[in-house]
Amino acid sequence: MFFYLAQQTINALQLGSIYALIALGYSMVYGVLVMINFAHGDLFMLGAFACLLLAVLLPVHLPFVVILLLVMLVIGLLGALIERVAYRPLRDAPRVSAIITALGCGLVIENTTLSLSPYPQFLPTLFVSKTLTFAGLTITTLQILIIGVALGLMVGLDLLIRKTGFGMAMRAISFDAKTVPLMGIPVNRMISLTFFVGAGLGGAAGMLYGLAYPQISATMGVLIGWKAFIAAVIGGIGSIRGAVLGGFILGGVEVMAVAYLPSTYRDLISYSLLLAILIFKPYGLLGHPPNQKV
Repeated sequence: MFFYLAQQTINALQLGSIYALIALGYSMVYGVLVMINFAHGDLFMLGAFACLLLAVLLPVHLPFVVILLLVMLVIGLLGALIERVAYRPLRDAPRVSAIITALGCGLVIENTTLSLSPYPQFLPTLFVSKTLTFAGLTITTLQILIIGVALGLMVGLDLLIRKTGFGMAMRAISFDAKTVPLMGIPVNRMISLTFFVGAGLGGAAGMLYGLAYPQISATMGVLIGWKAFIAAVIGGIGSIRGAVLGGFILGGVEVMAVAYLPSTYRDLISYSLLLAILIFKPYGLLGHPPNQKV
């Protein structure tokens, strides 16, 4: 029984790390704009397809790290482009306009990909995985790679936000966006960089998801995107560490639900967990109510 639980914990870490990477994008955008980027799940999907194109179409075989960096760069630039073209003109518009625009961007991305690739695709093998056995537990080197890369990106983002000028500017914008320009901080540039970093993490999550579950499709970002949004809300939308915590909690709940209950209960338990947490912690586990001057 103990070994079975430990084995499922490894699977939960793999799934939770992917959820956490996507949830970080939601929290970063919400932190600076107080807006939910509902196109983020489709950027995650494009990360998997960008990996497929780089692995199949290029005449040379690129190392795993190079493909990962290229995927993050391409999806990050696309996220910044979406912010510049679709979101920035509506920054002072009613909140519902930005939400509808975000949903529209996601639908455009999804249906464009669907028109180009209507059938599920399979990622080629980018990493030769080996199975390791230790004290009765089985773990593959691919699982170690996915968990390790995801944790490395999370730690790197945490250091970026807490130890660099960009992170200080981003935190300042989230605290008081109207005062920040008076201090010489280029708000538009910082917001574009925030979208770039968040979308890049979503692209990396798409690539890692494609390696773990090789079948990818144009509609895969819808459900995974909503699950990652739930993870961000559970941890506290706008909180970086809360997004990581929520991702691992949701991944653990889903894996354990499938391990001990019929698989049809998985989504029911996930959404019930969200409702239960919001009843007792309306701002999430690590979230805080917004400061208001009276």
